Amino acid sequence: MTFSADDLLKQIQQRQFQPVYFLQGEEPYYVDLIADKLEQTVLPEADRGFNQVVLYGKDTDLATILGQARRFPMMAERSVVIVKEAQAIADLEAEKNWPFLEAYLKNPLTSTVLVFCYKHKTLDARKKLGKLLAEKAAVLTSKKIYDNNVPAFITGYVRSRQQSISGQATAMLAEYIGPDLGRLTNEIDKLLLNVLPGHSIDEDLVQRMVGISKDYNIFELQKALIQRDVLKANRILSYFEANPRANPIIPNLTLLFGFFTKLLVLHQRGNPSDADFKKLGIMHSFAQKDYTLAMRVYDFGRTRAIIHLIRRADLQSKGVESGSMTDGEILRELVFLILHPVPLSAIVG
Repeated sequence: MTFSADDLLKQIQQRQFQPVYFLQGEEPYYVDLIADKLEQTVLPEADRGFNQVVLYGKDTDLATILGQARRFPMMAERSVVIVKEAQAIADLEAEKNWPFLEAYLKNPLTSTVLVFCYKHKTLDARKKLGKLLAEKAAVLTSKKIYDNNVPAFITGYVRSRQQSISGQATAMLAEYIGPDLGRLTNEIDKLLLNVLPGHSIDEDLVQRMVGISKDYNIFELQKALIQRDVLKANRILSYFEANPRANPIIPNLTLLFGFFTKLLVLHQRGNPSDADFKKLGIMHSFAQKDYTLAMRVYDFGRTRAIIHLIRRADLQSKGVESGSMTDGEILRELVFLILHPVPLSAIVG
């Protein structure tokens, strides 16, 4: 039986527990969220010492797990067996062991809640094990979200905490952190602890708490590129070079690549509509204005060439044809080539 994260959270809140959960997927956030809720909810704290067992895949095997699952609770209504890092169970995917798992799934101990946390990957649904779990267990498949869905996730998460967040703060978090939901929710939780009563999370709070310098950050550099402000861009680059640990080149290149890739898609639309912007995760009017201005500054051909330049800088940052260049010099050269009318075709081929 396949369930969404919302379905399972609702069931847990209503204390409707499944005998076996198989939580899998490339996005570990929802796997951890459901497992943590079960760990905190099924048993009262006083009963957990004798009746709640946490195993780790690399340290256990299927026989041990099933043996724990068949134990009756001690002076409690239920027992809980949680298998973390279940993808590391050496014999889980050994076909010779499937009959034992199948026997348990067909007749699980109703007083046991057995939870497999199979992270960063999924079972092959075409094979017998995948089919068996889909039929007999509560299966959650947690997929990574697309970049354009990150702003909606942020606003929804903040709203679920009875708070609000400004559009610019949402855009900053989405661009700076991206679709890493574990890190994203940790940062939002930190912001929620520091927001003043009656106030929204705004860009100033994000800059202070997430470690983004107010005047010298990748967003301000991006704005300088859009406005072709050479002086401002060079000031930011000097700050980056003076503070390399706070401004590593790879995340900065990733953000610039994302910006110009979206810009290229907008060029392909010709005259992009509001819906086109939103499909790319460009939800707010101030961001749409930035992209509209950038489309006038960098035409399709130049945008395409800039993307090649960013890829080249990425390779250089990893030691490919960079010679003795530092990360600061690589980024400085990239920005120079973006801002100045150098024949880019001669560089990118």
